[in-house]
Amino acid sequence: MGAPAALWDGLAEEFKESAAYRKYILESVKQTTIEEAMTALDEARETSGMSKADIARVIDANPATIRRFFSGKSMNPTLGTLTEIAAALGLRVRLEPLPEAEIARIVQPLLNGVERSS
Repeated sequence: MGAPAALWDGLAEEFKESAAYRKYILESVKQTTIEEAMTALDEARETSGMSKADIARVIDANPATIRRFFSGKSMNPTLGTLTEIAAALGLRVRLEPLPEAEIARIVQPLLNGVERSS
């Protein structure tokens, strides 16, 4: 029973060094970040009492686009759209450093197997 486990462990380690694993990590981080931003904006919208139609009017966007944004059907909004919606709600989009645990889980695997220029 040890041999198959060792084989899977070896494959898992090999996968961690692959471009596919890096792509998986980036996609996972992207989706999590977008979901968190959309949730925060929707909570701010509800707290402010603004409707989705109000947001659309303020930023001069198609109301259907804003409905899709807040329903999660637009899972790849542009930074511009996020920024405009945030501004309408009195917010700003900011970048923040990852906590140490996330750096180890995200950044280090991204750098594995990637040659960096000096």
